[in-house]
Amino acid sequence: MNQFRNPPRSFNGERNENNKSFFNRLFSNQRFLAFLGLVLIILISFPLIRTYSEKKMVETEMAELKANIAKYEQETEKLQEMINYLGSKESLEAQARLNLNLKKPDEIVVVIDRGENELPTEKGEKVIDERSNLRKWRDYFFSAEL
Repeated sequence: MNQFRNPPRSFNGERNENNKSFFNRLFSNQRFLAFLGLVLIILISFPLIRTYSEKKMVETEMAELKANIAKYEQETEKLQEMINYLGSKESLEAQARLNLNLKKPDEIVVVIDRGENELPTEKGEKVIDERSNLRKWRDYFFSAEL
């Protein structure tokens, strides 16, 4: 009866395969390694997903800001053109003609007053026609006074 108190060891000092340590048995199990790999992938993917979504939000915000910059640059150009026009002699002359009723020395001004809602009378008085536009058209097309 060859029974030893301690199981026999190999020449390099390791124990028999039947008596492997818990960690050696655990890490040699393929299911455990697959589960461990899955857990590691999940733990790594959460920060990656969060970083990716933050990157997309920043890119969207940058695109909106670039669009706003382009819009404001166009508005600035239009306003600069308006400033240049209003500072020119042509603008000054046009404002003087319209607002101050000024004219050039050799110019003749003719004013045509259009009274669209006024009807002439026999005495030369002007009477304001208060009929609606629809009634005017009806009277124009269907009136017996031709």
